[in-house]
Amino acid sequence: MSGPHAHGGEQAGAVATSGSLATASAAPDAAQVPAIHAHELTRRFGTFTAVDAISFTVQPGEVFGFLGANGAGKTTAMRMLIGLLAPTAGAATVAGVDVVRDPDGVRRRIGYMSQRFSLYDDLTVRENIALFGAIYGLDDTRIAHRAERLLARIGLLDVQRELVRRLPLGWRQQLAFSVALLHEPQVLFLDEPTGGVDPITRRVFWELIYETASAGTTVLVTTHYLDEAEYCDRLTIMVDGRIAVAGTPGEVKASLGVSSLDAAFLQLTRPAAQAFE
Repeated sequence: MSGPHAHGGEQAGAVATSGSLATASAAPDAAQVPAIHAHELTRRFGTFTAVDAISFTVQPGEVFGFLGANGAGKTTAMRMLIGLLAPTAGAATVAGVDVVRDPDGVRRRIGYMSQRFSLYDDLTVRENIALFGAIYGLDDTRIAHRAERLLARIGLLDVQRELVRRLPLGWRQQLAFSVALLHEPQVLFLDEPTGGVDPITRRVFWELIYETASAGTTVLVTTHYLDEAEYCDRLTIMVDGRIAVAGTPGEVKASLGVSSLDAAFLQLTRPAAQAFE
């Protein structure tokens, strides 16, 4: 797959290991505030540590993959980064805003799309856009202008009066993605955005991701599709609440001596799974 960000394995990056763990960080630009910066970010629930002192940095305009098996801690980590869950320890900033001190400020600067697409099925396409525009604090003029541009971009102008539940899954997915960008956030969080759709629709969706990142919006995406992870500029793979490896797709494969991210994922997660057998 081609695109401005479909060359992660060729880009410069860093994989710093400590034991079996790694910390991802692109070479910092002194003039740039990182889009996301986490330092020893930790979340405990009683005696259980769901996220264990993870550290990584994402630069503006990157497509960053946040991978891990179910229960690895990535959803908990994402909830901390978007200001919905307070860390037990450590620190993080998103778009330069501290997630602990100003979670509301974080939420004003981000977009979020869950695997459930975050739309209201009993509202029309246009009504969903108007609703979320109002939630994001946009006035009617800006909502109308951005709605026209949004619908034209994804080819849904002709169905803007249709109820969302009547749209094909792929159309709903593209609409939810676009609505998450309605207020022009600095950072976009995508949680399993391509689940349940066909390969062609997945490709179209990733072209939207590339276009968004090329315009300067940082994208952090979780996915179970390891072929999609190849499209990321850099990525991390979490195992048991910790970052097990990080870097460009090429660096991750090279560090583990494998030829695919599928093989890398299996190599890292299989020992964790066997521990419970």
